Amino acid sequence: MSLSPDKRATLEKVRRAIRAAAPAAEEGMSYGMPAFIQGKPIAGYAAGANHCAYYPMSGEITTALAAELEGYETSKGAIRFPIGKPLPAALIRKLVKARLAEIAAAGKKGEKKR
Repeated sequence: MSLSPDKRATLEKVRRAIRAAAPAAEEGMSYGMPAFIQGKPIAGYAAGANHCAYYPMSGEITTALAAELEGYETSKGAIRFPIGKPLPAALIRKLVKARLAEIAAAGKKGEKKR
């Protein structure tokens, strides 16, 4: 899918912020969108017709950081923001770190069950 230059520039800023927050993650595809994966998907991003979106790959993340996401249109699995106004890098860092912590905690629970 071809993106307009403004959507591409917006998503590139998001991509760079995710990369900075999760340097060990691999870039790939998850749910049909570009994503960063570190054992499990940790963050995805895409453009819609009239917005761009960040996908935290967990509904728990948007709930846990609800206060910091005020002003953005959110659903359980997406945070939408205007084209040309990407999420701040500090917020993306918090979203990524929260997802990595969630994955680590789930891994520890799995180890205890063995």
